[in-house]
Amino acid sequence: MSTKCPACARDNLTVIGLSQHLAKSRDPRCHALYQQSHTRVNSDKPLNEPCDKSEVPEGPHVNMYKEEMQDFEDEVLQSFAEHDGNGEHDGNSSDEEDGREELEWEPPVQEDEGWAGVEVDDPMDHNNGSIDHETVIESYPDRRAGQPIAQAEIRNVNATYASSIDNLNVENPYAPFTSQMDWEVAQWAKLRGPSSTAFSDLLSIDGVSECLGLSYKNARELNSIIDTQLPGRPRFRREQVVVAGEAFDIFYCDILECIKDLYGNPDFADFLVFVPERHYTDTDKTVRYFGDMHTGKWWWSTQKKLDKQQPGATIVPVIISTDKTQVTVFRNKTAYPVYLTIGNIPKEIRRKPSAANLYHACMSRILSPLEKAGLDGLVMQSGDGVSRHCHPLFACFVGDYPEQLLATGIKTTECPKCDIPPDELESSTTPFEIRNFDAVLEALTTIDVGALEFVQACRKAGIKPIVHPFWEKLPYINIFQAVTPDVLHQLYQGLVKHLLNWLAEACGSAEIDARCRRLPPNHQIRLFMKGITSLSRLSGTEHAQICRFLLGIIINIRLPGNLDPARLLRAVRGLLDFLYLAQYPCHSSDILSLLDEALALFHDNKQIFVDLGIRNNFNLPKLHATRHYASMIRLYGTTDNYNTEYTERLHIDFTKDAYHATNHKDEFVQMTWWLERKEKIWQLNINPFTHHPHPPDLSFCRTQTLTKHPSPKAVPIQRLISDYGAIYFREALARYIAQQNHLNETLSHQRLEDLAANVILPFRSVAVHHKIKWVSVDAQGHGDPCVTVDSVHTKPGHAGSSQRDDAVPARFDTALINDGTGDSVGVKGYHVDALSLFPPMSQPPKHLAYIEWFTPFSSMPDSHHGMYKISRFIRSGERVASIIPVSNIARSVHLIPKFGPVAPRHWTSNTVLEECDTFFINCYIDRHSFVALR
Repeated sequence: MSTKCPACARDNLTVIGLSQHLAKSRDPRCHALYQQSHTRVNSDKPLNEPCDKSEVPEGPHVNMYKEEMQDFEDEVLQSFAEHDGNGEHDGNSSDEEDGREELEWEPPVQEDEGWAGVEVDDPMDHNNGSIDHETVIESYPDRRAGQPIAQAEIRNVNATYASSIDNLNVENPYAPFTSQMDWEVAQWAKLRGPSSTAFSDLLSIDGVSECLGLSYKNARELNSIIDTQLPGRPRFRREQVVVAGEAFDIFYCDILECIKDLYGNPDFADFLVFVPERHYTDTDKTVRYFGDMHTGKWWWSTQKKLDKQQPGATIVPVIISTDKTQVTVFRNKTAYPVYLTIGNIPKEIRRKPSAANLYHACMSRILSPLEKAGLDGLVMQSGDGVSRHCHPLFACFVGDYPEQLLATGIKTTECPKCDIPPDELESSTTPFEIRNFDAVLEALTTIDVGALEFVQACRKAGIKPIVHPFWEKLPYINIFQAVTPDVLHQLYQGLVKHLLNWLAEACGSAEIDARCRRLPPNHQIRLFMKGITSLSRLSGTEHAQICRFLLGIIINIRLPGNLDPARLLRAVRGLLDFLYLAQYPCHSSDILSLLDEALALFHDNKQIFVDLGIRNNFNLPKLHATRHYASMIRLYGTTDNYNTEYTERLHIDFTKDAYHATNHKDEFVQMTWWLERKEKIWQLNINPFTHHPHPPDLSFCRTQTLTKHPSPKAVPIQRLISDYGAIYFREALARYIAQQNHLNETLSHQRLEDLAANVILPFRSVAVHHKIKWVSVDAQGHGDPCVTVDSVHTKPGHAGSSQRDDAVPARFDTALINDGTGDSVGVKGYHVDALSLFPPMSQPPKHLAYIEWFTPFSSMPDSHHGMYKISRFIRSGERVASIIPVSNIARSVHLIPKFGPVAPRHWTSNTVLEECDTFFINCYIDRHSFVALR
C-alpha cells in the first residue's frame, strides 16, 4: 500500500516510509508538518500526519451478553467488544475475586483496523493530566528585556565564514583541504583514527598519500593545516598561579570568548532563549510548570534586579561544573577540568598547599572577566547575526558533595546550602534557612585586618578561611543558592548505595541474590545472575538498573525477629518514588507536592532500619540534600538542567582521551593542543539540531514494528503446541474466526462455541514472528536515529551441542493489552497476558498474537509497596487463551514473582513464569510504566 506526502507530494511512500520521510526531510514544508504533528498535544482534531489517535482503532459496538457481566470474562469481553468507550468496569475486585473460576467462555476481540509499523501516540505515554496539555505562558512584563539592539547590518556567522572560504577558493567548498577525500581522511584521523604516530606510518607507505590525493604526508603537516587555516574555538592559555609561595600551572580559555562562542553558534541560533517566562498548566494560573531554566524563578527575579540598573538587558546564565578526575589507573595522575555552558540553550541540546585556596585562585583567574561583564554588559551576536546587550551572570554550580564543599568553603558533614546543624540532617521537619551570604562577604573583608581576625570571622560565618574565593566579587550571585541538586552522586551513588547495604543486612545477602537470579527477563531489566550484594564499584547506570526491581524483590521477605516488613516496603518505596519523580523532564506544582510526599513516606518509615540494628541515625548530608530538590527545581528548572552525569561523560571525551593521546611528558600542553584540533574538526562536522519548541512532557511518540519477514516461515500447529506452549491455539483461533464472521450478531456463549466447533482450519502450519519492537523516531527531541525503547520476545528453546553447554532456553514475555478503553494514566482498560507467538495473516488484521490471560487489575494497588497483584487466570483447571490483533499490545510488562518469605530454589529465571502462580506488576522498569501503572 503506497501513499503520498501531503506536504511535498512525493509519491510511492509506504506508511512507515511517510513517517520517516517527514522526520528526516529537509523540505521546509515537510519539516513544518513534522513539527506540527509533534507540537499538537491532546488535540481533538485529526492531524494530517502518520500518527493514529490511539494504538487500538475504534470498532463496532457488540453487546455480547444480555445480563450484566461482573467477573473477569465479562470485563475483558465487554471492553474488547465495546470500543466506543461505553463499557463499564467493576474495579472492586479483591484478592479473593482475582481467583474466581466462573468463566463461561473465551474472551473475544474485535477486528483490528490499524497497521503494525504506523507511528502512534501511545495513550499510556502521557502524564496524569497536570502537564499533558497546552501550556499557558505568562511573558515577562518589561518588553525591553532580551530585545535586539539596532545594528547597521545583520550577517550570521555561517555567511561570514562562507565568504572567507570563497575568498580563499571559490570552486572548492572543502578549502583549505584540496578535495572531499582530503577533508574526510583528515576528519577520520582526528575523530576516529589511530594515534599520530600510527597515522604518519600509514601515510608513509609508498603511494598511499598520492593515491588518495592528500595535501599532507604525515600527522605534523595535517596539524599545521588545522592550527593555521581552520577557524577555531577560543585558544587555551597557560599561566601560573602562586599560592603559599608555590607556583602552579593553569590552562584555561577566556571565559567571555567561550560564552560568546556558545551564544554565537549558528546551530543554536533558532533555539536560544532570551527572556524568562512563567509557565502554567491551567488557565487560572494556579499550577506552575517548571522545565527549562528560563521557566524557573531565578531568571525572572534576577531579570527584575538587573532591569533596575540596565533596562533592556539580556541575561546569559553561566553554568559551571567542576570535578576532579583521575586520568590514569596507576601513578595517580589527576586533572581538574572545569566545564561551562549557558542556560539560554535548551537543556535537550547542551548538559599540597591549601587545596581550597589553590582551587579558588585558579577559578578566580578563569571567572574574573564575569565581574565587569556581568555588571556593565557587552554586546553579543547570536548565530543568526542579531546583537543584544547581554549580561553573563554566574547562575549554577554543578558538582558532587566534595566539589560543593570546596566551592562554598563549608566544612565536611555540613550542608553546603543551608544552616541546619549537622546533628539534625536526618530530620524532615527541622527548619532551616539558606546561609547568610552577606555575612560571609562581610567576614571575607577582615582579611585586611589580620590573620587571626580573618580566621575567627570566617568561623563565625560558618565557612573555612579561604583567601578571596572565586565568587567574592561576582555580581548577582549567592553561591549557597547556586549549588544545584546532584542526582548521580546524591541519589544513585549516595542514597541508593546506602539502601542496598541496609537491605542486604536486613534481609540477608543470600536471599537478596537468590531473588535477583529468579527474575523473569524483560527488555528494560538487566538480570544480575550472580546477585547484587557482592558487587563493588557500581556505576550510576548499574545502580539505576538495580532500582528497577529492588522494591519487588523484598516483598514478603522474612526480616530478623519476624518484624513486619510493611515499614521496610514503605521506606524503600518512598525513596524510589522520590528518585523517579526527581528526574521528570518537566514538573508542575502538583508533581512537586508528590515529590515532597515521597520523601515524607521514607522519613515516616525509616525507623525500621534503627529497629533492625542497622542504623543509629540518618545524619547523612546526601539525605538532607533531598529537602532542597523541590525549591531548586522551582528556582532553576528540572534537574536535567544541571546534572553531573553530563560531566562524567565529558571526563572521557575531553580529559582521559586527551591524556591518552599524549606521550605523557608535559602532558597538559599536549592535551590542550589535542582538544583545540579536535574541536576545530568537530566545529565543521556538527549535524543540525531539530528542536521541538513545545515544552517537554512525559509523552513520547513510538512506533510498533515487526520484522519484514517472519522468523520461521512455516511452523506446524502441533509444534506450536509442544514447543511454543500454545496449547489452546486451535480453539482460540476458531473462536476468533467465528467472532469475526459474526461481528453484527449478538453471540451467547453456547452460540459462539457451536460456531467455533464448525470452523475448519484450512492450513497445518503458520509463519511466526519472534519479536515486537517499539522504536522512538525522535528519542531525545533532536533528530536521533531510531532507538528501541521496548520489545517483547516469544521464542522456543533449543538444545545445545553435545560438546558445549550452549542450550538456549525458551522465552515468552508478558505484555500489557489495551482493550480499546485504556486511558492516558491508570490501569483501567488494560490487561496483562503471556505471549506465545505472532502469526501473520493474509487479510487485515495483518498480524495476530496468541495470548494467555492473567486476572484483571484490582481497584487499588497494595498500600505498602504500591504494586498491583495478578495471577494466572484459570477456568475449570485450564488457562484462558485468546487470539488478538498485535496492534492491541501496548508495551511489555515485567512481572515480579511472589517469592514468599524464602524464594523457592527450584525456580529459575527461565521457568519462573510457569512455576509461580502470583505476581506483582513492576512499575519501576522505566518512566513510562512509573507514570502509568501506579
